[in-house]
Amino acid sequence: MAKTLVEMTAEIIQSQCSSAAMSAEEISLSLENTFKTLQGLQSQEIQTAQAEGAGQPAKPGINISPEKSLLKNKIVCLECGEEFKMLSPKHLKSHGLTSREYRVKHGFSLRQPLCAKALSEKRKKAGKARGLPDNLRKAIANRKKNKTKTVAKKPKAAAKKK
Repeated sequence: MAKTLVEMTAEIIQSQCSSAAMSAEEISLSLENTFKTLQGLQSQEIQTAQAEGAGQPAKPGINISPEKSLLKNKIVCLECGEEFKMLSPKHLKSHGLTSREYRVKHGFSLRQPLCAKALSEKRKKAGKARGLPDNLRKAIANRKKNKTKTVAKKPKAAAKKK
């Protein structure tokens, strides 16, 4: 667990007192000066981290590019650095994101599956084996036919109302 500035200041002054005799006034001034110095250093550290971390993930240990987070047998969450076979909506919700927001935030295509490449390929093969591409083409063709029929009917309906 990280120490507070007060604890660090006390330890520094305590070690100074043990090596040299100090009056109560000197100890008080040393405590104040050391605390102010540590505060200044901490604020500089925070500013530097914010300047370097602009546009980077929130956690310091995660400095992987989005392209490299998609591996053959795993995907690395760019928010927390954990590895999964698939980034589930439940996990993304723990970061306050939807899958769409995650893709946009990290520069993925909106069609990019958030799962390991091997899992994506496995699903793709299973879908082709079930005939999904052919069924999808038929559904799109039917949708286009129905759309042109409804577009053709609307002008007639508008003419009847007048």
